[in-house]
Amino acid sequence: MAQILAPISQWQMRIAKDSAPACPMTAKMWSSLVFKQNKKGIVKSSGKFRVFALKSENSTINRMEDLLNLDLTPYTDKFVAEYIWIGGSGIDLRSKSRTISKPIEHPSELPKWNYDGSSTGQAPGEDSEVILYPQAIFKDPFRGGNNILVMCDTYTPQGEPIPTNKRHRAAEIFSNKKVIDEVPWFGIEQEYTLLQTEVKWPLGWPVGGYPGPQGPYYCGAGADKSFGRDISDAHYKACLYAGINISGTNGEVMPGQWEYQVGPSVGIDAGDHIWISRYILERITEQAGVVLSLDPKPIEGDWNGAGCHTNYSTKTMREEGGYEAIKKAILNLSLRHKEHISAYGEGNERRLTGKHETASIDKFSWGVANRGCSIRVGRETEKEGKGYLEDRRPASNMDPYVVTSLLAETTILYEPTLEAESLAAQKLSMNV
Repeated sequence: MAQILAPISQWQMRIAKDSAPACPMTAKMWSSLVFKQNKKGIVKSSGKFRVFALKSENSTINRMEDLLNLDLTPYTDKFVAEYIWIGGSGIDLRSKSRTISKPIEHPSELPKWNYDGSSTGQAPGEDSEVILYPQAIFKDPFRGGNNILVMCDTYTPQGEPIPTNKRHRAAEIFSNKKVIDEVPWFGIEQEYTLLQTEVKWPLGWPVGGYPGPQGPYYCGAGADKSFGRDISDAHYKACLYAGINISGTNGEVMPGQWEYQVGPSVGIDAGDHIWISRYILERITEQAGVVLSLDPKPIEGDWNGAGCHTNYSTKTMREEGGYEAIKKAILNLSLRHKEHISAYGEGNERRLTGKHETASIDKFSWGVANRGCSIRVGRETEKEGKGYLEDRRPASNMDPYVVTSLLAETTILYEPTLEAESLAAQKLSMNV
């Protein structure tokens, strides 16, 4: 994970009339990709038609881009809020837009909204209304200007959180005084795979075939080693623009696979920032004509899976003597291994095999600088006697609200019996 120094608090957006107009991401940056996709059809045509087709396509893109780039601020105080929520699968993201007529400084000033839950697998047709509660605001890198992205959670008309609303429970845990006093920090490493649209095969791989074995691709450079860098870089900048606490990015071990890091973020902010960063990535891959996959094992065989390693610390862990608190946290995590595994992502059993830098899904383990363990502690943490731990179990498709709140609950609120703690310490050969 890229080095992270300190968290930033959740950014709250102030919309002012004199805000400087921003340059949103537009179709122009992807025009070369569009031409590549249509190249086969153009080549078959005559030379004259080829020139005409390119001119026509350029003209259409330019006219569309002119409209997308319209700066509304000189003409109206109104702006667009993109309401974003998690769909019925628990991993898909949905959104829709609405006009906001007055400046806002906090999510609570935005109106609640509703949508058809029967079309997202979250409500029956005869009672389909689901209510959106705005929870966090980010700047919109696609529309620019005063426009915003709004992370929402979901409720019944009676005000009860629906089953896919994991944010509600996470917010309860993070509002517990014991948890607040420990100021939990999270640094999340989101891995993902880019797939070719038509064949659902990794970007850069020969269709129906395989590239050379793993080795040269991790943090590699070159046309034969790095596939999708423009998407990774565009996402990086868009996240920084939006106010997401993104801290780095890199190419991963499997070709066509990438990672970015978000954090450290405090408490519920970690989940908000990961979900909005995923939404931005979905939008960028949509524009690029590439499919985003968060499958934890997209390609079977001798290829790395995709995880969402979660680095975690509390105030006590970061202070002098914090290494003892880290070991105590690891003991607690060992006692609730099954509960965590069941909540760490669908299909994770295909990834956590004990191979390719993973631990076995059935056995809890920990170690210093060991990437084949469930929980890794860094050499620097061991040396300094304080720091953080890395939970390497979460899958790339995990829900960050669930993972972060479960870590806080297990390490801060959970109180095992002395007997259970003693047995776990013996099993892990740990002196606490």
